[in-house]
Amino acid sequence: MSYLVVGVRFKKAGKVYYFDPNGLNLSIDDGVIVETSRGIEYGTVVIGSREVPEEEVVGSLKKVLRRANEEDYAQLQANREKEKKAFDICLEKIAAHGLPMKLVDVEQTFDGNKIIFYFTADGRIDFRELVKDLASVFRTRIELRQIGVRDEAKMMGGLGCCGRELCCSMWLSDFASVSIRMAKDQNLSLNPTKISGICGRLMCCLKFENDAYEQAKEIFPEPGKRVTTPDGDGRVTGINIFKQTVSVELRESKIIMEYPLNIVQITEPVAGDQIEATDSKNESAGDQSPGPAERNQRHEKPGRNSGNRK
Repeated sequence: MSYLVVGVRFKKAGKVYYFDPNGLNLSIDDGVIVETSRGIEYGTVVIGSREVPEEEVVGSLKKVLRRANEEDYAQLQANREKEKKAFDICLEKIAAHGLPMKLVDVEQTFDGNKIIFYFTADGRIDFRELVKDLASVFRTRIELRQIGVRDEAKMMGGLGCCGRELCCSMWLSDFASVSIRMAKDQNLSLNPTKISGICGRLMCCLKFENDAYEQAKEIFPEPGKRVTTPDGDGRVTGINIFKQTVSVELRESKIIMEYPLNIVQITEPVAGDQIEATDSKNESAGDQSPGPAERNQRHEKPGRNSGNRK
């Protein structure tokens, strides 16, 4: 069984959720009004009408209520103005209560039934009195949601060390787990300041580039392997997947030479080579101390999960 759906996104670089187009001829970039678990909301079509199998639909498939009109866009703009004022008011209330928290963003639902304040903090915060103060000012439902540093970077945006806008704020909808091993496999410096993003965690690009490195390394001999070259036998000390070359320490002269991959042949190990190969692997492993950049913790993500959105 399949369903006709459109993909709707509620935030820039946010998750995509499926909705029933309800007979409307919707195109990409069309604004739509939909009903979610949080109430009536505005979203943008990012995937045009298409058939998807039943297993790709999570929960009940809600319908698109209508295509956004001029009044809806005016309401959306009014909400943005209210969010700016709510941000300033919340900053004043936080200072008045002396709470050790950093306000990151404010979001008001399209129908105005709830205002969500996103903040970061080092630990748990007792913000019950703050919620009461905010509720007395805005006369609506108030939610304070603590987020992690990666989500903070996604919301606020910025420029990465590559000079481009942050992937997480531009197109990366989900955070993947990143490990220090990925940096080692890519022969990067393990200096935390060089492999960490502005959030202080390991850069997300280490993850989505890692597959290419793993695939490329399948055709290369491992460091420490015994090989034959035009200049004699030796063992592999390093590889360069971009230049398609292998660095070999020649057995006789102990000189390290670089050869194209296609002229290097792996040979069977002989007596005494096993220890040599093991030592080489230990050398290539490098320093295993994690450092601050490896502590890539999981954080609660802001926004709605797929189950709540439907």
